[in-house]
Amino acid sequence: FFSGLTAMEKKLAEYKCNTNEAIQLKLVRFPEDLEDENTTFNPEYSHQVFGDDEVAFGYKGLKILLYYIAGNLSTLFRIEYASKVNEKFDCVEADDVESKIREIIPPGFCTNTDDFVSLLEKEVNFKPFGMLLHTYSIHNEEAGEDITYQIYKADMTCPGFREYHERLQTFLMWFIETASFIDVDDERWNYFLVFEKYNKDGATLFATVGYMTVYNYYVYPDKTRPRVSQMLILPPFQGEGHGAQLLETVHRYYMSSPTVLDITAEDPSENYVKLRDFVLVKLCQDLLCFSPVKLMQGFSQEMVTEAQQKLKINKQHTRRVYEILRLRATNMGDAEQSRSYRLDVKRRLIGPYKKKQRELAKMRRCLRPEEMTNQLNQIDLNLQREQLEESFQQLVSDYRRVLERLAQA
Repeated sequence: FFSGLTAMEKKLAEYKCNTNEAIQLKLVRFPEDLEDENTTFNPEYSHQVFGDDEVAFGYKGLKILLYYIAGNLSTLFRIEYASKVNEKFDCVEADDVESKIREIIPPGFCTNTDDFVSLLEKEVNFKPFGMLLHTYSIHNEEAGEDITYQIYKADMTCPGFREYHERLQTFLMWFIETASFIDVDDERWNYFLVFEKYNKDGATLFATVGYMTVYNYYVYPDKTRPRVSQMLILPPFQGEGHGAQLLETVHRYYMSSPTVLDITAEDPSENYVKLRDFVLVKLCQDLLCFSPVKLMQGFSQEMVTEAQQKLKINKQHTRRVYEILRLRATNMGDAEQSRSYRLDVKRRLIGPYKKKQRELAKMRRCLRPEEMTNQLNQIDLNLQREQLEESFQQLVSDYRRVLERLAQA
């Protein structure tokens, strides 16, 4: 592999670092966290800052330290490396890593550990922003105790929130593939924040767990349609159920508002859809329109109306809820019940195919002789059946996971 490379190229290859490994993030509660490797986590993505190959050139042993105080997210930013290419001898320039990071983190960060530790002492004064919506606790195996969490709704009028949000949103770059920063001067944004309560020297402190931003779209004449834009639970807290608590709390917040039509999401990820399925099914399962008898009669307007009026769930999401709850009520070992379920779901799945089919047929009439069209349609149909069956199987396995999680909740 290296035989064809010059000595120079070999040398330069050693000066490439994977930025997902080089960037070291921390949420710091105690001074000893700074030295503890267990509190370090890395980005999932860094392509938005360092390009598609996620590489920084010019350093050996590069470390980009971004440490945040757990509550108010005051930041320590430092760059360390074992060696750096030298323009005089190597005639190449190292990437300007510092200015790339400075572009996304707000000014006012510390560059040395002592300043950071002295800020840590003031953390006892940090309190969550906005209005408390929900308190819940989760049993922590490691600590052997229940830990309390709180969800707040904040806005830009809360003193200090604007600056805090600037620090918080930097995490989006590392954990959401297509992240972008929002226009905070637009008053139609709502912010929902999750905090953990923890003790330090007898005092109660708060640590940032995650957050969600929601944009309130106007719907003529006098309604709004909140749309979930960004949602992030920070990695140290992932997999503990905070996403579900947050989404349910946000739904409940909007449910109480008569002007809200329904809640949607912008470009949801696969994980978000799974989370939403779980939360919405949990909310809907006790509605009368979703009783087993009614589920077996098929999807109805009653379900659409009740889910929208009571829970602010739109038609498309209600349909998924119906399919999941109907799966729970169906004995898939019974040939008749299972066939009926399969047909019901496939009828919905085939909608987009049929539309595409019609469009293709139109195009072909203009472009091709009749007999070719028929042959092509035949090929399409077989392929379509396979794809349909695949989509159906995938859906059922996703639905089963939702039902398993529901059974444990």
